[in-house]
Amino acid sequence: MIGILTLTFVAANTAFYVAPDGSDEWSGTRPTPNRSRTDGPFATLGRAIDAIRQLKAQGGGKLDRPVTVFIRGGNYFLDEPLTFTPDDSGTKECPITFKNYKGERPVISGGRPITGWKEVVVEGKRLWAAEIPEVREGKWFFRQLWIDGERKLRARSPNKGYLSVAGPLDVTPQSPWYEGQKRFLFHRGDMRSWPTASSGEVVVMNRWVESRLPIVGIDEGECVASFSKRSVFKLDPGDLYYVEHVFELLDEPGEWYLDRKDGILYYMPMPGEDIRKIEAIAPRIPYLIRMIGDPGAGRYVENLIFQGLTFSHTEWYPEEGFRASWPSPDVGGFSQAAFGVPGAVFGEGVRDCAFEGCTFSHIGNYAIELSRGCRNNRISGCEIFDLGAGGIKIGETTIRDMEGEQTFGNLISDSHIHDGGLIFHSAVGIWIGQSYNNIISHNHIHDFYYTGISIGWTWGYGRSLAYGNVVEYNHIHHIGVKSDGDGPILSDMGGIYTLGIQPGTVIRFNIFHDIAGYRYGGWGIYFDEGSTNIVAEYNIVYRTTHGGFHQHYGKENIVRNNVFAYGRDQQIQRSRPEPHRSFVFEGNIVYWKEGNLFGGNLSDFNFSFDRNIYWKEGGGEIGFAGLSLEQWKGKGMDVNSLIADPMFIDPERGDFRIKKGSPAIALGFKPIDIRGIGPRKKARR
Repeated sequence: MIGILTLTFVAANTAFYVAPDGSDEWSGTRPTPNRSRTDGPFATLGRAIDAIRQLKAQGGGKLDRPVTVFIRGGNYFLDEPLTFTPDDSGTKECPITFKNYKGERPVISGGRPITGWKEVVVEGKRLWAAEIPEVREGKWFFRQLWIDGERKLRARSPNKGYLSVAGPLDVTPQSPWYEGQKRFLFHRGDMRSWPTASSGEVVVMNRWVESRLPIVGIDEGECVASFSKRSVFKLDPGDLYYVEHVFELLDEPGEWYLDRKDGILYYMPMPGEDIRKIEAIAPRIPYLIRMIGDPGAGRYVENLIFQGLTFSHTEWYPEEGFRASWPSPDVGGFSQAAFGVPGAVFGEGVRDCAFEGCTFSHIGNYAIELSRGCRNNRISGCEIFDLGAGGIKIGETTIRDMEGEQTFGNLISDSHIHDGGLIFHSAVGIWIGQSYNNIISHNHIHDFYYTGISIGWTWGYGRSLAYGNVVEYNHIHHIGVKSDGDGPILSDMGGIYTLGIQPGTVIRFNIFHDIAGYRYGGWGIYFDEGSTNIVAEYNIVYRTTHGGFHQHYGKENIVRNNVFAYGRDQQIQRSRPEPHRSFVFEGNIVYWKEGNLFGGNLSDFNFSFDRNIYWKEGGGEIGFAGLSLEQWKGKGMDVNSLIADPMFIDPERGDFRIKKGSPAIALGFKPIDIRGIGPRKKARR
């Protein structure tokens, strides 16, 4: 009888409430408990989802009005992800919205509080310790810890900065670059045969990826470190690395170590921390939300809206026995962009859903992934930070033939995506795989070790679905090198990076700056293998280590009306000659004070340069790929271009507005209006 009465009452209402002081035995239709505590909000999100299912069942599987679940402030610790199927969908007229109660901050957490701390002294170290039986029993292990909302580091060496590989082992001059090793030589004194070394990992950076290598042995005499996994690519002398999660390295406040055998978490407290008051949270699950449709059968999860929510405390790590697809099964990482790391919010077969004004923080993987068959979804006004991997993944590495299984038409706008790649260093801010007609606009992306935005997953001129993507009005900076000066540690990256044939893809009205590669390849706009039919216009690119623009190889790209300034080694680079036109470079301003104008191989003249302004601070002769300007013009290049000061207002401070009377205006350069770049305030909720 109670159930029937509840259903009758609910049917007349469009709102449910969830609160930490609620009860799943109540109706969920009140924002606070009543005086007698016989009714009030639900206690869990799972119960609210069940209530909506019940409401839909009463209406024959449909809703006759929108439904909103208001979530009160507090932590909601999940034992398993919230899962939505096509049967949980709303409609365009009657969407289902999960949102924060006005002025409050609900946190949907995949973690668990760690309590029961005690002060201990172990091997002369004054530490805090907490017993965790599930760890001792082999039911739980974690690699992240947050205390009072701050990510703490596993015990590591060096505490700051990096060590370097002395030399690879088990290689020959014929060894291919993509064949990794399970051993390397270290410099004497950099590693020890620590008693707990077998619980640790060496994280080594090589080319454009990191490899996480579990330690199986350290031979101090021979200076050899051995691992159970293979590095992703062949190691080189000078590759950077660090050692983490060895108890003997627990030597700096804020570091921690988890003893798997005894189930004890050790933490070296920061000055001023109170053992009685700290909030310590460790992650338990990799996913917070899973939206699982069946796009092959035409069944989608639709019209779900998430507003003003915070998603936190997840962790993903390759399971025991994980086998990679390339370059070899036993490697300790991924071949590019940490693409195999999933999103804490994962969608497959999702249409017309939205995340608006949400926060994704303290995440151990990518924050959001919209995979197979996801279309017309919106991610707007969100802040995404403190990320083990990257920000957002759209699409797949697989090319789908059925349109219903293809991912396209999604919007990522007005979001702040920063401080990522903290575990999987090669992860990127926004990754677009085999996916088309997406819009990435008005975002602020910074502080990643690898790339800001990556589009495409076809190397060369084969079939690609990464076309028609629009990247506009974004501010992207401190890629490779972080704002605090850490890095660079990886190579071959860009503020934006592209692959494959992409007709209709446009990169416009963006600012890219402070991009740095370790050995090579810190570029602003980077057209890598096969990049074709892409337009880059009205962008400002400055302070890069290896150039504002680089095309490895590709064809018929257009680069026009951009500012490229302050490249360290060179300004513009084209690497591979091919028997077709690589790109058109026209109407740009190139401005620098060190390094060369051009890099790479421009010997075949299968490209077009014209109407550009070139200026080197301090004067001096300018070489055009080994030619004088007159010889360069004799090859048909830059016939209408000038060597002249473009008259920027304050280029040293990043102000590339041009003064009245600039020769660039007379040459047809159109001033770049940067006022709309970055997130718009009205988009934040």
